[in-house]
Amino acid sequence: MTAPTLPPHSTPSAPAPAPGTPTETTAAPAAGTVSAAGPETSPETGPESCAAASSSAGAPLGETLHTQVITWFEGNARDLPWRRADAGAWGVMVSEFMLQQTPVSRVLPVYEQWLERWPRPADLAKEAPGEAVRAWGRLGYPRRALRLHGAAVAITERHGGDVPAEHAQLLALPGIGEYTAAAVASFAYGQRHAVLDTNVRRVLARAVTGVRYPPNATTAAERRLARTLLPEDERTAARWAAASMELGALVCTAKNESCHRCPIAAHCAWRQAGKPEHEGPPRRGQTYAGTDRQVRGKLLAVLREARTPVPQAALDRVWHEPVQRARALDGLVADGLVEPLAGGLYRLPLT
Repeated sequence: MTAPTLPPHSTPSAPAPAPGTPTETTAAPAAGTVSAAGPETSPETGPESCAAASSSAGAPLGETLHTQVITWFEGNARDLPWRRADAGAWGVMVSEFMLQQTPVSRVLPVYEQWLERWPRPADLAKEAPGEAVRAWGRLGYPRRALRLHGAAVAITERHGGDVPAEHAQLLALPGIGEYTAAAVASFAYGQRHAVLDTNVRRVLARAVTGVRYPPNATTAAERRLARTLLPEDERTAARWAAASMELGALVCTAKNESCHRCPIAAHCAWRQAGKPEHEGPPRRGQTYAGTDRQVRGKLLAVLREARTPVPQAALDRVWHEPVQRARALDGLVADGLVEPLAGGLYRLPLT
């Protein structure tokens, strides 16, 4: 199917998580964020302030936000390959997987290489899943590569190689959660869905709810608010989803927000309240050095570079502490990212 030209979102250029983390989830975002699989795994509870905002945010406010943010977007949207008409639904889907917790600058070269090698889902489906892990490189959270490969296989088997347009069919694909299904349906097919990533959640938290940061996990109240503010017209709704994400990525950022450049600064509840400080738990950054995530990344790097099975001794050389090294390797095997073979050999998965 040919997708209309509707720009998808991109993540802000924040420090990327290191590759090989043992806690990847289809939607697992960094602290305080939500991405492709975040909404599916979030609890359905939320602060009353957000619930109140959802009932008080009437049509006039929504229409004002839509008009001003979309107008701003028309003049400020970045030119990204997954936003171009020739990207199609598959290009949008690939970008959604890659942009989870990973900044645009790191995604761009891998995305372009991926689409050049596998321009359609069927092209990826023909390959062993380990090749997807190899091509994923150092984007981090490599289980996303396995899930994208699984989705490509399902698309090929169930839908003749075309990314389905129906939200329910997207949601039924392996590795696809509520966020990714809504994002692909909206950005690739111009449909009307509430698409809640960390950027949109932050914009709505500040502009409508009046708090600096949204909850760490997406709440039912946030979903109600997003649905309340969703334009009725499908094309406008799709533009609003992309525009509000871009606003959060470029202007209403987590730190050092640029209110002087914000098209809705005059309507922002958080700004009008004097920008009160965050009252929730401290927002800590992720550590990397010395963690199992670092060890996993080092082990995977050896396996990605090898074209034949790797002996245990070669893996032992990448990390000095044997207990942590064994734990990290066991985790990779359990996650399906590494296949153990007879004779103490290891390789990227073939099945």
